Amino acid sequence: MSRGRPREFDRTEALNKAMKLFWQKGYTATSMNDLYEAMGIKSPSLYAAFGSKEDLYDEVLQHYEQCVAPLIWGDMANEPSPKKAIAQWLARSAEILTRCDLPHGCMVTLSAVASEGNERLGERVRQLRDGGIAQLKARLSEAQERGELPAATDIDALTRLYVSIQQGMSIQARDGASRETLLGIARMAMGLWPA
Repeated sequence: MSRGRPREFDRTEALNKAMKLFWQKGYTATSMNDLYEAMGIKSPSLYAAFGSKEDLYDEVLQHYEQCVAPLIWGDMANEPSPKKAIAQWLARSAEILTRCDLPHGCMVTLSAVASEGNERLGERVRQLRDGGIAQLKARLSEAQERGELPAATDIDALTRLYVSIQQGMSIQARDGASRETLLGIARMAMGLWPA
């Protein structure tokens, strides 16, 4: 009986399955056996394709950044009105954070990988979070330059306020808050826009 070639698998589909598992359980609580089962890949194939669990998580973060993050951030940079861009970002967050085909909440917001002892992956997660903060700050700075925000507005504080609201929406989504509840938060958050 010949051994034949190893079973082929769809890498994107495997990454989707790993992403959802890490997103739901976190890095440390996800075992290699969990990954083998969810991804439908045996141990040697998984290691050959993705390397270590740490390497797989890193690739999953890249996959999330390419596939899920754009659903939340959308046209943040291209929407002509910064205020409208931020309102749309919060509304999209309410929708994506509660989708039935994804774990609720945001994988990056909910990740505790740094506090779980993996500094390299923790730094990757921080970079992703910082990238979002930078996008938001750029649009708020633009709003100030265009007169949509008062000149005296503390842009750093306002950026952190809106990021904190969106991160809070993520935690509430994980705890079962509905899309309608989160959309209400998004609308209220825009009421905090300095006049």
